[in-house]
Amino acid sequence: MEETHVVTVFLRNGTDVLLFRRSEDVGSYAGRWGAVAGHAEGDPDAQARVEIREETGIDPDADTTLVRAGEPFAVTDDERGTRWVVHPFLFDCDTRDVTPNYETAGYEWVPPTAIRERETVPDLWTSYDRIRPSVESVRDDGTHGSAYVSVRACEVLRDDAAAGADYDALLGTARDLLAARESMAAVANRVNRVVADAADTDADAILASACAVIDAALAADGDAAAAAAVELADASLLTLSRSGTALDAIVGADPDHVVVAESRTGREGVVTAERLAEAGLDVTLTTDAAIASLVADVDAVLVGADTVLRDGSVVNKVGTRTVALAAAAVDVPVYAVCATDKVAPETDPDDPDLEAAPPTALYDGDAPLDVVNPLFDVTPASLVTRIVTEDGVLDPADVEGVAADLSALRAWQ
Repeated sequence: MEETHVVTVFLRNGTDVLLFRRSEDVGSYAGRWGAVAGHAEGDPDAQARVEIREETGIDPDADTTLVRAGEPFAVTDDERGTRWVVHPFLFDCDTRDVTPNYETAGYEWVPPTAIRERETVPDLWTSYDRIRPSVESVRDDGTHGSAYVSVRACEVLRDDAAAGADYDALLGTARDLLAARESMAAVANRVNRVVADAADTDADAILASACAVIDAALAADGDAAAAAAVELADASLLTLSRSGTALDAIVGADPDHVVVAESRTGREGVVTAERLAEAGLDVTLTTDAAIASLVADVDAVLVGADTVLRDGSVVNKVGTRTVALAAAAVDVPVYAVCATDKVAPETDPDDPDLEAAPPTALYDGDAPLDVVNPLFDVTPASLVTRIVTEDGVLDPADVEGVAADLSALRAWQ
């Protein structure tokens, strides 16, 4: 039997993926739905990018980011006498503007669950299953902010429910997700909301609730960014790390200049700087150590937040407290932008258990020394000028009220 290697490439924008209906001009599976696909000639990773460009008109280098490559798997088509070896890929895509080629009769951006409702090329769901979000990918994501990670956590529940997991298994997955990122309140709050808001104790209810929570989360994150953009319009800014909400706020504020700290040891700030430059802003990338020297040259500091504690303190990427201290010394205001889902429930401890980055990312030598490589730090409320959310600016009383409401979502546990 002939063996042919192919790539199947899912482009994801927000939480939707791009599906194509294959035209009559293709050699196989005309009229069926599929993802970006093509023969893998040589290097599947390189070929995936070739197919993105050819089939969508999207520039894979400028407009997409590889999320993960899945394990290849075989699909046997006895009728065609072909054994396909499928190499699945997932890319985040910054645009929905698609220019399809002759191979496509139509296309749609849809939730991945739509794959199970359509006539597709063989084993398209299996391809997606190999690259979709998982408890492990939520746990191991050290580059994205908590807004992004929390949405992916809800996608795990959505996709598991769509794939046929029963209610008890979904509750087990929810508990695993809660344990995966204990330092990120948004993950816990949004996972709790999926279960708490489900209309019934079955998988269909979890699926519907997950879809609703995802939509609400994306709207809240966008509204928080828009509110911060209005608050800081035209101000020169300093930021750090990789918060999608903060990035959107900065682009919306249209500052005349942005300083971005690299955010060691993961250096997530480098990606933020690149994205801001691609958006047409005047950007300076600098080291974390240079912040104290440069913060006096901006009008405000704007950061994201992984968690807002009940007293208004902000848990965020390590270095945030340093920035806030330096800003306070020169009377530069510090703003944190986030959705209210990032407030810690009132039942959480006042002293959060902060995640640490791998020690080897800082030092992998042989000297007999201890390594402390924190991933997050806590910036006291006294150093945070304003917390901007989808509901506007939160004062201390507002934070306490949100914390009480979020605690109620835990009743299912």
